[in-house]
Amino acid sequence: MTDTLHIIGGGMAGSEAAWQAANAGVNVVIHEMRPKVETFAHQTGLLGEMVCSNSFRSDDDEQNAVGLLHWEMRAANGLIMACADKNRLPAGGALAVDRDPFAQTVTDTLLAHPNITVEYGEITELPKDGKWIIATGPLTSGALAEAIAAETGAEALAFFDAIAPIVYFDSIDMSQAWMQSRYDKGETEEERTAYLNCPMDKQQYDDFIDALLAADKTEFREGETAGYFDGCLPIEVMAERGRETLRHGPMKPVGLTNPHQPEIKAHAVVQLRRDNKLGTLYNIVGFQTKMKYGAQTDVFKRIPGLENARFARLGGIHRNSFINSPTLIDDQMRLRSRPNIRFAGQITGVEGYVESAAMGMLAGRMAAAEIKGGSLSTPPDSTAMGALVTHITGGADAKTFQPMNVNFGLFPPVEGLKSGRRGRKDRYKAYTDRAKADWQDWLNQG
Repeated sequence: MTDTLHIIGGGMAGSEAAWQAANAGVNVVIHEMRPKVETFAHQTGLLGEMVCSNSFRSDDDEQNAVGLLHWEMRAANGLIMACADKNRLPAGGALAVDRDPFAQTVTDTLLAHPNITVEYGEITELPKDGKWIIATGPLTSGALAEAIAAETGAEALAFFDAIAPIVYFDSIDMSQAWMQSRYDKGETEEERTAYLNCPMDKQQYDDFIDALLAADKTEFREGETAGYFDGCLPIEVMAERGRETLRHGPMKPVGLTNPHQPEIKAHAVVQLRRDNKLGTLYNIVGFQTKMKYGAQTDVFKRIPGLENARFARLGGIHRNSFINSPTLIDDQMRLRSRPNIRFAGQITGVEGYVESAAMGMLAGRMAAAEIKGGSLSTPPDSTAMGALVTHITGGADAKTFQPMNVNFGLFPPVEGLKSGRRGRKDRYKAYTDRAKADWQDWLNQG
């Protein structure tokens, strides 16, 4: 076998694709433009760098679709999950990681693999020959994005994604804040105290909303329009939808008791999650923002406990691009007009670190099977992986296609189960039990 698999992009999807293909015996070259060509969101040249949150979200593989996706990736010897587990931080029922050591672990593991090499430099055109996976993510370089648009005959769709700020722990006033996971969730004391909470009374909340709405915001460039992904809305956009929106979203006060004033129920609560293993950095959960930097410091210092906060990173906003996958790629994730090219990751219209890595896993395995003279079927849509790839390759309406997180709404129903909220727990358990069995069968066939 002489064919080499070339992968453009060393993020979550590209790293996972390379790992899967290399473990199947295929020679892989990762083409990563960083650090030679930088982006405004990345801070390093490491593979697998996390640019937004440091969370992979819920790790519950019985009641949560993303937790099920974690389970499936672990069962398939997933690189991203193994590196996440190795660099895990307490986060209640979520899987959060120490972001820089995580990326270093991904990089070191890939560079140590005998079948993988990394070439640093920008790819600006669609390759005509060879086997390729494009996993450039939402920050695809301008030249390559233009090449993709020219080939597909349509402009790439786009939405705006925002980054949450990070605060130095030693600048937080713990006489006002306290440590507690919502509903004390977690199996250990460390997990049950994984979040830092800052309470607000009604007046403080109203003043905060007023300041948020009045703050200077980032201006869009000419020709750009704001098409936000609903799972990652800037807080000021949420506030514009109604003054109570944040109280029912990232600032909801439920499941928490302030030990400083246990008899008083907070009107709203801002939560921060540990961002590194040392516990020196905390990110403000759900506080993605497009406010200008000066406005951010003014507004965020209105939060009780953050009056003297120092910021390791302020929030930001960037343009994310993705292709209209239902019309452009087949069920093998190949570009219909150029089947030597596959797409993987967030550029396909999945949203989230885990979903991106999952699509990389499939693309890497499918490409490896093809290079070795065989083929690999798409996983059944009863699995989290299969439900997601089915959605982007034909299950979604191409006219209204938007980035999608994995969710149980993508799964075929389990017969005989009650619908509605009351039957939800049993229904989700049935989904995950079925998915695990079907995923294991698919792995055994592969």
